[in-house]
Amino acid sequence: MMKTFIALFRGINVGGNAVLPMKDLVGILEAFDLQDVRTYIQSGNVVFRSTEEDPSRISNRISAEIRNRFGFEPQVLLMESTEMKKALEANPFPEAESEPKTLHLSFLSALPENPDLQGLENLRKDSERFALKGVVFYLHAPEGIGRSKLAANIEKLLGVPSTSRNWRTVTGIMALARSSESAG
Repeated sequence: MMKTFIALFRGINVGGNAVLPMKDLVGILEAFDLQDVRTYIQSGNVVFRSTEEDPSRISNRISAEIRNRFGFEPQVLLMESTEMKKALEANPFPEAESEPKTLHLSFLSALPENPDLQGLENLRKDSERFALKGVVFYLHAPEGIGRSKLAANIEKLLGVPSTSRNWRTVTGIMALARSSESAG
């Protein structure tokens, strides 16, 4: 059965490092017989359809192929579109959706075994709010995340790799996924 997947690439096309043109990324994915491959903005957000049952096989193949062709190996967080849909629906800060650049979702590579929530609380500015729900860490940072000590320490204090997207990006990716599902 064909499923819609979302791949979030960590650290590509940011600040001139790990440059990977989206047309090349699409070509790599299409070569793996992934269907309806579409990208959202240049920072490594891809929607595609596949019959593959094991998402880790797909992400490992993609990382290895990028390493072979471009000389760096990005972390690829792969999820079914239903997982991202649930993350959107579980947003603990719905009032922040009206300022989508202030609301961030960090998608974690695994469930944190021993998250240091008190450590995060100690770094939190008065204006910031956060919540950990399963493998998604929500951060509402009205002053932005550029100088946020909390944002800078999410991975360290949760103990797992993650990749973050703001609300606008996540809703854009989800719209692309819904359009893929209705087309397929």
